[in-house]
Amino acid sequence: MDGEHREPCASHRRPALGDGFREESLAEDLLLLLFQPRSGTIAGEGTLFYVLAGAILADLGLGGHVRTGSGGVKGLTVEAVADSPPSDHLLRDTWEYLAEKPRGVQTVLAARGPALREPLLDRLIERGELRRRTRKTLGFIKTSVLEAGDSGRRSLLLADVRAVLVDEVGPTPRSAARAALLYGSGTLPQFDPDIPWTSPVIARAEELKDGNWGAKGTAQAVTRTVTSSIVSSVVAAGVLPRN
Repeated sequence: MDGEHREPCASHRRPALGDGFREESLAEDLLLLLFQPRSGTIAGEGTLFYVLAGAILADLGLGGHVRTGSGGVKGLTVEAVADSPPSDHLLRDTWEYLAEKPRGVQTVLAARGPALREPLLDRLIERGELRRRTRKTLGFIKTSVLEAGDSGRRSLLLADVRAVLVDEVGPTPRSAARAALLYGSGTLPQFDPDIPWTSPVIARAEELKDGNWGAKGTAQAVTRTVTSSIVSSVVAAGVLPRN
């Protein structure tokens, strides 16, 4: 359940996201996390396209499909790795866009983000992780509402983010990117009390946002560096609200 408190265990094992669940894209995971079961709404709609496009870029980084470069005054640039297209068509669309020429992160977010919500939502509904129901208001006006499905995946994702931010379990690159992008969406306070909005949690999220993802094996070093740079740049591009 969303309100269930997961106590850290002695071995600091993270929730078993892989047990019975195929790996989904980071953008799908984030959209599912941002769905609020109590209200049937998606949190952070105003900045959603930034977050989803940032997750697509992060997934391309994790898969070794893109590399980063310095764009000078334009900041971080991203370009496609030649002959390394991803199989997922949503990822591939962005990879092909980057294959035309290197582009700044902000340019990618603005160009690719607005078209992502509906196809990603359709995927979640097709798998039963969310349900779309039609109801009538005022007796005759039909409106579409979202409801939680029965897969249990959102609870596992929420527990994984909690493990990283609250229990300070060493993150995998994927879980670090997921937690940092959720923080960057500006919606993390809405997850309290499941993920308490406290100074230690904010400090931990800031570490992840800045690319401090902990020690990892050398085989992951390149993709980890590329992905953490992308995530940091996405958040700096204006996703995270400034007080």
